[in-house]
Amino acid sequence: MKKSIPDIQQELVDEFGMFTDRMQKYEYIIEMGKDLEPLPDDKKVDSALVKGCQSQVWLHADQQDDVVKFEADSDAFIVRGLVSMLLRLFDGQSKKEVANANLDFIKEIGLQDMLSPTRANGLASMIKQMKLYAIALQAKQ
Repeated sequence: MKKSIPDIQQELVDEFGMFTDRMQKYEYIIEMGKDLEPLPDDKKVDSALVKGCQSQVWLHADQQDDVVKFEADSDAFIVRGLVSMLLRLFDGQSKKEVANANLDFIKEIGLQDMLSPTRANGLASMIKQMKLYAIALQAKQ
C-alpha cells in the first residue's frame, strides 16, 4: 500500500536530519534530482511549463484509477531534486490528498531558509500547480 503524504514527509524530515550543514542538504537534493527519470523530449512542451519558476520545470498529471500520476523534469539540478521530492510525496496519491496536503516538512527541514527567494517561489509554484492539477482532476468526475 502507498505510504501517506504525512508518512513520506516524516521520512524526508528524518533523511534531512542526518545532515549537519546546508551544503550536505544541497548535495542530497541534487542527488535526488539525478535519480529522477527524465521526461521524454515530446513532453517538454511550453504548455507543461510551471509558471513562476526561474528554471524550466515541466509537469504533467494524469489520473490512473483514483490516484494522480505525476511526471516532471527540470533543466536545473537543484530544481530536479526539489521536484523529485514533490513527486515522491504526491505521485500515486488520491486527488483529495494532493489537493489538501499540508507540507510541513519544508519548514521542518529548513528548506525555505536554504533556498534563494526565487527558488523558494519556484518551489511554491510547483506545489501550487500540482495541487491545481489534482483539483482539476477532481472536478472532472
